[in-house]
This record gives sequence, structure tokens and C-alpha cells, in this order.
Amino acid sequence: MASKPGILTDWPWKPLGNFKYLILAPSVIHSFYSMFVKDKSERDIINFLIFPFLLSRMLHNQLWITVSRYRNAKGNTKIVNKGIEFDQVDRERNWDDQILFTGLIYYIVNYVIAGASHLPLWRTDGLVFITLLHMGPVEFLYYWLHRALHHHFLYSRYHSHHHSSIVTEPITSVIHPFAEHISYFLLFSIPLLTLVFTKTASMIALFGYVTYIDFMNNMGHCNFEIVPTWLFKIFPPLKYLMYTPSFHSLHHTQFRTNYSLFMPFYDYIYGTVDKASDLLHDSTLKREEETPDVVHLTHFTTPQSIYHLRLGFAYLASKPYTSKWYLCLMWPVTAWSMIITWLCGRTFIVEGNRFGTLKLQTWAIPKYSLQYVLPSQKMAINKMIEEAILDADEKGIKVLSLGLMNQGEDLNIYGGLYVSKHLKLKVKVVDGSSLAVAVVLNSIPKGTTQVLLRGKLTKVACALAFKLCQQGVKVAVMHEDDYLRLKKLFNCFETNLTIMKSYTQMTWLVGDDLTEEEQLKAPKGTLFIPYSQFPPRKCRKDCSYHCTPAMLIPSCVENVHSCEDWLPRRVMSAWRIAGIVHSLEKWSEHECNYKMHNIDKVWHSTLQHGFQPLTVPIKEFACC
Repeated sequence: MASKPGILTDWPWKPLGNFKYLILAPSVIHSFYSMFVKDKSERDIINFLIFPFLLSRMLHNQLWITVSRYRNAKGNTKIVNKGIEFDQVDRERNWDDQILFTGLIYYIVNYVIAGASHLPLWRTDGLVFITLLHMGPVEFLYYWLHRALHHHFLYSRYHSHHHSSIVTEPITSVIHPFAEHISYFLLFSIPLLTLVFTKTASMIALFGYVTYIDFMNNMGHCNFEIVPTWLFKIFPPLKYLMYTPSFHSLHHTQFRTNYSLFMPFYDYIYGTVDKASDLLHDSTLKREEETPDVVHLTHFTTPQSIYHLRLGFAYLASKPYTSKWYLCLMWPVTAWSMIITWLCGRTFIVEGNRFGTLKLQTWAIPKYSLQYVLPSQKMAINKMIEEAILDADEKGIKVLSLGLMNQGEDLNIYGGLYVSKHLKLKVKVVDGSSLAVAVVLNSIPKGTTQVLLRGKLTKVACALAFKLCQQGVKVAVMHEDDYLRLKKLFNCFETNLTIMKSYTQMTWLVGDDLTEEEQLKAPKGTLFIPYSQFPPRKCRKDCSYHCTPAMLIPSCVENVHSCEDWLPRRVMSAWRIAGIVHSLEKWSEHECNYKMHNIDKVWHSTLQHGFQPLTVPIKEFACC
């Protein structure tokens, strides 16, 4: 929001929320009706194509968002080496408002002005006119409009909203107050309406011009350099006819230079070109891909989880993962994404963060949770994880932490399979079990004298039972097999381990095998604390469900603008944090196989580095 919001700041349909798309419904229905019901002579292909064109613009913008976030995570040719945060994502979530606005205007003009309907596919004279009109009136008027918007009066009421984003994303280009969008639309309508009134319009000219505007807008705000220097050496005048991402990025960091729309020649004419433009362009193109210090290796969970990745839908990624009904409508895209990931079969970078001087990255295995339980997929998944570890080792990465099901006991013995196979690994493989145990232990309410341990007896579960029995807490299990397995580990503490057939405990430590039937047998007010990677499915409204092992991250961790799976904002899983702490402490051992670090030492080290326990009321984490 601008510092002093002026009139017409908000979009007219803001009160409608997510129902804003319904404003196009009457026009879309009418266009389909006209196309499929009316006589052939009355059909207007332009009117019918408006809605598909709007969808193509949304897809175009989304592709730029995905590519930009991927390239910025890698770091090569990155312009501004800083991150964005959740407030920017929230501020830019309604980037599609301008598409709805132009869609409404398209339909109105098509209905009202006779020359805007029944257009031919191509007209050469129209393309020449629209090119000259953009280079002349549009670029000239925009330059002076833009300079006027930087005057204190207009800047504080309107344009400062756009400049709130120092580090830009492609969609930053269209984040303006409603009044500002009106002025831009009037400006861009000059060539379009000229073609309509001179009867030189064509489908290629009208749709192509808007696509050109979208492309240049997205490119100018993508925060990575894409235009090679040799292009300007081959054709020097191009320097004045096309800006570069680094050229416009200087406008967002310096504010009083590089005002031009897409063609910088007016900046050169009026002397407002930033002197660092050429130098920044050259230096950015030479910037190499960053090598992180710590990598967290995760994977997809459900087919819909691709939309919740940072590379997916920006606003969905900024919220804890929950299933959305409208994503079911996108099943063709979801199906294609599954096919592409299956064909690709290679780990890819999801995001990059900074913690002081420590560079962090998250890599993803293109496999879904369901595939991890299929015996036929075990070999392929293990191969991908092994390749990721070897790749990290080759790049000089210090620590690689295994997240979600990448550390399964049945899959790779908590990562021990790779360490035993490659004895000379320099990268430290961390499964994070020690910190996960510490987080769960510190989530148990003080004064608890007995707990019920229910779920698969993983490495974490066994360590939890041992520590609790050592502290004098009664640990109950429901099955004799679990009791006998734990008894072998405990020795002198086995007196605190019992088998219970009744569900009387008010604190349950639960794993992946917890059933709905068992939850229904728990006493009213029971606290369920998961020790597993995945949260239990909530079946009781009269009980509390704690978050999976996780902690709040320090405020100095940069470029955090997406949620890790179902976790709240600025909260990381214990398994991911464990890799960071392992690197900060410069521990020289792997944490994999059945080996664990000293739990108390790991906990205190984590707190010393600024990570905090989740102290907010447990009810607030019920969404997990």
C-alpha cells in the first residue's frame, strides 16, 4: 500500500474476494453462446477468443514467475542479491486484477465499437502503425507520466506501492493502485484504438501487442539478466530500442534514473540514464551459479503439492499446505506435471536462503509420497538420492540433510546406505533425528508423568522412549512386539516401560501408523504430539494436535517467502534445521544409520543460533 493512499487505490471488486472472477462470467457465457448457438454469419471469433487470451496471459505470467524463482534460487546472472519476504508476496497476490480489468474493457469495446469485431488474422499496415505508435506517443507519454509519478505528491499516494518491492519479481510489474492502472490502460489503448478506428486492426496486432507488453514487463522485473551483450554489439541501435532486466532493476534501487517503458532512448535524450547501467549488465552476466553450504533434500508429497512449491503459485506457496478444491479443476496440468517429472527424473533446486554468511538451498526429488511406499520405485528413488549426495559432494557442499521420506529406514537406513557405500564422502549426511527428538521432548507439557507411544517404532520413536524412561516418565505401548523391541534397548530403565490395553494417557506421542479408530478411543482433551515427518489426520475436535517437529527460525534468515509443506510461516522442520546447525557447529560426523548426536547438546546449540521452540498456543497449529 502507498504511504498516503489516494483516491481509486483499491480495485472496485476488492470486496468480492476470490469471487471477483465472476465479473467476467456474463461476457464469457455470452461469447460461448454466440459462438456455438448463433448463425455462422453472426459469430465473432474475436469475442470468443478474449477469454482464452486472458487465460494465456495468466499462464504467461506464471511461467515467468516459475523461471524467475528458479533462476534466482540458482544465483547465476542474479541482479539484486537480496531476498523477498512474505509481506511482498501478500502485497503482490492480486496480480491478476489487471487481467480482469483489461478483459472487461476488451468485451465492452468489442460490443460497442463496430471496428473492434470480425477482424482479419493479419494486416501488415496495422502492424506497422502499432509499432510506430508505440515507439512514438506511447513511449514518450509513458516516460513523462512515470517521471510525474515520482513527484512526491503522486509517489506517496500511488507509485510508492510499486516501489515497495526493491527486489522485483515478474508480477511486480503490474502491482499498482487502480488509478495508476487506468492511466496505463489509456496510454496503451492509443495504438489499439487507432487501429480500430482506422480499420487496420487484426487479431495478430491486437493480441500480439498485449503479449509484447506482458513479455517486456515480466522480463524487466525478473531479477536475472537474460539479454546477452553480444546482441548489442551486433546491432548497436538495439541498445536504445530494448531495455534489459538490469537496466530497469536500477530504477527500483536508485529510483531517479531509467524511467523509460521498454525503449531507453528517451532516458538517453533527457539524460536520466543511470551511469552504472552498462557496468551492471556486464557484471550480472558474469555472475556464476552459487554453491550453497547446506542443502536440504525433500520431495513432492501429493500431486497438487507442485502448486504449493515456491516455483509454483506464489500465494499458495506462502501458506501452509492444504488441499484446495479448485486445484482439482487443473487435473490436466497436474497430470502433465507428473509425466514431466517422471521423464525428467532429476533432482532440481526449489529455493535458496541465507543465514548470515551461510548459503542454504532446498533440492527436491521429483517423486511423490505414494511412490516411496512402492517396492518397484525403491531402486529409482535411492539412485536419485545417491546422485544428489554425490553432486553435493562434488560441488563442495558441507552438509546435506534428508527430509520427509528420503531418510526412510526401509529405503536407505536413515541415509546410512550411501555413507557406507561411499566412504570418502566429504559432504556430511544428516537425518536430523537428534533434533527431532529434542523438539518433541520439549513439546511435552511440564509435569507429565506418563505418555502413550503409538506409531511406527522409528529411530526417533525409540530415542524418545529411552529418554523419557531415563527421566522417570512412564512410557506405555499398545503392542507386545513394540514392548519387546524397546526392552532390548533400555536395560535398567525398562521398569518405566509398560504395555497398556486401556487409553488413559492424556499425552500421546504418535507416528505414521496412528489410526482414526485409535484416536477416537483417546480421552477428551488428549494432546497428540507427532514425532513423524507427516502430521496425523485430525479426527477429534475435542483434542489438541501439535505440529510435527519444527522450530521458529531467526529473523535474520533471508529470502523466506514460502512455507515448508504444512508448517506455518517462518517455521522449519527439525530435520531441515538440523543440517543448518550441523554446518554452523562444524561437526565432522555424519548423522545417519542408527547413530545419533547428543540430544541435549544439539538442542542447546540450536537455541544458541537463534532457533526458537513453538511457544504459541497449540490450537493455532491445528491446521498442521
